[in-house]
Amino acid sequence: MECRVLSIQSHVVRGYVGNKSASFPLQVLGFEVDSINSVQFSNHTGYAHWKGQVLTADELHVLYEGIKLNNVNHYDYVLTGYTRDTSFLEMVVDIVQELKRANPNLVYVCDPVLGDHGSMYVPENLHPVYKNKVVPVADIITPNQFEAELLTGKNISTEKDAIEVMDLLHKMGPDTVVITSSDLPSRLGDRFLVSVGSQRIVKPDGTRTTQRIRIEVPKVDAVFVGTGDLFAAMLLAWTHHYPTDLKMACEKTFSVMHHVIQRTISYAHEMAGPGRRPNPAQLELRMVQSKADIEDPAIVLEATVL
Repeated sequence: MECRVLSIQSHVVRGYVGNKSASFPLQVLGFEVDSINSVQFSNHTGYAHWKGQVLTADELHVLYEGIKLNNVNHYDYVLTGYTRDTSFLEMVVDIVQELKRANPNLVYVCDPVLGDHGSMYVPENLHPVYKNKVVPVADIITPNQFEAELLTGKNISTEKDAIEVMDLLHKMGPDTVVITSSDLPSRLGDRFLVSVGSQRIVKPDGTRTTQRIRIEVPKVDAVFVGTGDLFAAMLLAWTHHYPTDLKMACEKTFSVMHHVIQRTISYAHEMAGPGRRPNPAQLELRMVQSKADIEDPAIVLEATVL
């Protein structure tokens, strides 16, 4: 049975971010990907210059209507990432709700992009839309620590706090929550950061159980763009293959990330030359070159069940 994903994300002509970060890896893993490009830019905005167009909520609606008129609006997954516009986000919610009515088993994977390290980098009026409209219809969410704190109104300073925040997020809707990065102290020292995940599962006998994991991830001294988009896509893929084994899904996902990032950083340093910091073009993810790792990642990061 083929699996079809509707991915509503940014598009760049050059490089890897948004749909460019998500489509190829999902296709390599056997998913059909239908892309709606929320923006079309020459490149990501970390470069000195960028040009391009932004899709409005009305234009999104028109594209979706076209798919619907041809009766091909049947999806197994919806995937969304960075958005700057509330009306666009509300239109996404309308589309997700309609697709879920047509297929109650549809899984909505949402990266609730709000900000990082204590500050928002989207307009503040997006916060209530994510909290009250988006997260309640999502099934899998991938916030960072700041976003998880913002959505729940609770700070994370211990592992216990992180578990409580994930439980609060479950209560809001999603059965699977992965906090992709946190400031929790790593057991492996300060060169690692900690990610935590939680998954609510209904057992065959109808009882509910929750699996919680933590994983220590090596820090990398560079700024990458598109990694969050790749992460959400890979979590979609590996939770599809391991729907009741968050530990395995996260090990696969984080291992893919590790392989892609390591390949990218060595290439970037090689291109930049000794003692020079790589530029944004040199730090574009080495996606095509990582095809084998995406298809069958060697597990290099192991998760602990909490």
